[in-house]
Amino acid sequence: MKQSHGVVKPKTKRAKRFLDNRASKLTENVKNAMIMKGGNTSMTVTQALKDIYALKKPNAVLYKKKNITRPFEDSTSLEFFSKKTDCSLFLFGSHNKKRPNNLIFGRLFDFHVLDMIELGIETYKSLSDIKISKCPEGTKPMLVFAGEAFDIDNDHKRLKSLLTDFFRGPVVQSVRLAGLEHVLHFTALEGKVYMRSYRSLLKKSGCRTPRIELEEIGPSFDFALRRTHLASDDLYKKAHKQPKALKPKKKKNISHDTFGTKFGRLHMQKQDLAKLQTRKMKGLRKRGRPVPDATAVEGKEPQKTVQADAE
Repeated sequence: MKQSHGVVKPKTKRAKRFLDNRASKLTENVKNAMIMKGGNTSMTVTQALKDIYALKKPNAVLYKKKNITRPFEDSTSLEFFSKKTDCSLFLFGSHNKKRPNNLIFGRLFDFHVLDMIELGIETYKSLSDIKISKCPEGTKPMLVFAGEAFDIDNDHKRLKSLLTDFFRGPVVQSVRLAGLEHVLHFTALEGKVYMRSYRSLLKKSGCRTPRIELEEIGPSFDFALRRTHLASDDLYKKAHKQPKALKPKKKKNISHDTFGTKFGRLHMQKQDLAKLQTRKMKGLRKRGRPVPDATAVEGKEPQKTVQADAE
């Protein structure tokens, strides 16, 4: 690739396809996540990063080498790796005496850090600790958020939005019933966030609708909410702005009620009821007057003709 006046021009078809894939689109690509560890980590943090990478695959990049950086103080290295791997989400793990077993969930907008939330691991069960068959790789999970804090507290609202972005996977038009087998449950209670991973089992119920049971498959986390770095309201609104081409056009004279029933309004000219076509009935027909006989007019009775039976 050669660069002229700040514009990168590809020399080969492969480079052109690479740049076309990175270019802005009306419908963006699936959000990828980069998972990396800091200069000091523990076995708990390392295994937690691997388990979250297993949940996120194939839309994730796992860095095995250590990266000596502090995201809350300097995020230039994160922005560099984000631009290099085309990732808009990141997970950074570290460990020190002041903040042991630390995980930082974050996302970027235009290759600049938008918001970050730091969570501390208090209790952890890995995928290998629970000896049960797991969900296939790339399964789209169902996300469940429980707790009033996700609807009231501003930090928990952003955390809910961030976790939804991180784990929701690709956008699909339809999902088969058998594909709804992975459930990620997040509970906010007393300043802590509990994350559980379940596999849904469809059992026989004696009717058409199956009976659903949940089986824990791991990983399991008990998080404590620590530091936060949230974007301003203006920048947050700008990051959620959609192009005009994607906004649905409003259709005139069409409305919906509370239950989703569709109503349409028709505009017609004033009708002339005199020319209205109605149903014709025999009783309403106009009968013509009977035509009088010529002999009856002259006062003579008509002659009766008698037909003799043939012998």
